Amino acid sequence: MLLFRFRGVPVLLSPSWWLGSVAVIVLYAPLVVRFLPDASALVSILLAAAFAVLLGASVLAHELGHCVVALRLGIPVRRLRLFLLGGLAEISRTPRRPGHEGLIAVAGPAVSALLAAGCGIVLLFMPAEGPVWLLVLECAVANVAVAVFNLLPGLPLDGGRMLRAGVWALVGDRGVATKAAVVGGWLVAGLLMLWAMWGVATASPDRWLRLGVCALTAWFVASGARSELSAGQRRAWPEGLTLADLTRPVLQLPAESPVANALGAAAGRGVVLVRADGVAAGLLDPYAAEQLAVRSPMAPAEQAAEPIRPESVLLDTESGEDIVERVQETPAWQFLVVDQEGRPAGVLRREDLRAGLARHAT
Repeated sequence: MLLFRFRGVPVLLSPSWWLGSVAVIVLYAPLVVRFLPDASALVSILLAAAFAVLLGASVLAHELGHCVVALRLGIPVRRLRLFLLGGLAEISRTPRRPGHEGLIAVAGPAVSALLAAGCGIVLLFMPAEGPVWLLVLECAVANVAVAVFNLLPGLPLDGGRMLRAGVWALVGDRGVATKAAVVGGWLVAGLLMLWAMWGVATASPDRWLRLGVCALTAWFVASGARSELSAGQRRAWPEGLTLADLTRPVLQLPAESPVANALGAAAGRGVVLVRADGVAAGLLDPYAAEQLAVRSPMAPAEQAAEPIRPESVLLDTESGEDIVERVQETPAWQFLVVDQEGRPAGVLRREDLRAGLARHAT
């Protein structure tokens, strides 16, 4: 469900969020009576529902904190999603600097801490009774819970991203930092399960609730850590491999050239089609060009051109890891490589990158 758009970023509500909210209402409604002994069953359910909404709003504010900082740093955000176990601001591009990753990671807990502090100040100036007091208390508790949980030092939590940023800054290697933060995630998952089992062993009154919540949360953390590790391995760039080893030579041809002639001149090279005004019309798509040449060999090659978009242009000075990430995230099969002055230096095709990485991996 699309809730709204924040600076162009869609904010979505997953169906699983409703399941989590129902669970919160069922588990929290009986606890309302402890704070408001005179509350009826209806009031208890309504206040429990309000807590579920406040918890969701707290997670939303937390994720918007990540979103705002990422956008301010020029890093696009694909979407923001609320689901059963919390929320996620899906950053479209990996931060290029450890400082940027640290700032984005700390923004969420900082928002949660500020909201909790604001609610705490309000509580100091109001009587500790009544539904309104309980709602403010619920908001404070929700934000404290969101902040503390996310500060645990393991991926995919914010604390794990902060740990990765710190290790990255110290050793200068994001891959090593990711492995350290993944280990942190596994430790967090293990400690959560140990705490749950301790509750069962000591016959704690909340042992079954604790076991269920901890098992679900530990699974979320462990699977998220594994995904981060896999993503880091996919971004890895073999030592000794250069972008020049994978790019095809580039040939510039007039956009109005007959498509059959353009195919013959290409001879396995990448072809940039240039209009008469000097503006690039696009990269020649050899597959589309072959089909067009069968039907109309004298048709302008521009009719078989693939547009050159900003996301499909690579700098020859970009790091290997950044190139792999760009290719993985961009729905294009060939990329124009340019030098620092913007001149075409080659064409990188997706299958050439895949084959080159596979050769060096073996």
